[in-house]
Amino acid sequence: MQNNNSKEIYIILTYTGTILSLIIRLFTKAKFTHASISLDKNLNKMYSFGRLNPYNPFIGGFVHEGINQGTFKRFKNTRCQIYCLDVTMNEYKEIENLINIFIENKDKYKFNIWGMFLTRLNILYKKNNYYYCSEFIKYILENANVNITLPSIIKPNDFQNIKELKLVYKGKLKAYR
Repeated sequence: MQNNNSKEIYIILTYTGTILSLIIRLFTKAKFTHASISLDKNLNKMYSFGRLNPYNPFIGGFVHEGINQGTFKRFKNTRCQIYCLDVTMNEYKEIENLINIFIENKDKYKFNIWGMFLTRLNILYKKNNYYYCSEFIKYILENANVNITLPSIIKPNDFQNIKELKLVYKGKLKAYR
């Protein structure tokens, strides 16, 4: 529950049904294959690491996502679970600052494809300025000093098991509002 000293952020888990997400799902048996973070309840701005072009799954990086833009616009039947996390005002401001650093330097960040696939084998592969979706969110939360425990090797579905996160919606992403 939000009060004057706290703000809410949102973690969005999605499954688009793309060929890449289908391969990931078959390999991992995970319900969701992508994670994003948003600072507003309406999810007007979501941030993650994913496809830079909705039509090309092989070129990825830091992305600004929206319910009605990019990959989510193209894949209208995207399923999701949306979680809310209360953070302090200081944590919120730091999360906002960290995201702004990514926005201002987006060309310097790359998609950590090896890290993403090696998580499935429980192998941590970290390379400077390279991230996959849930690794990016973990980086943001840890560097904003949000007081939650995250696994060292994180996958999108791991967010479902974080007790501080509250499920606020599940269903089609297009139907959320």
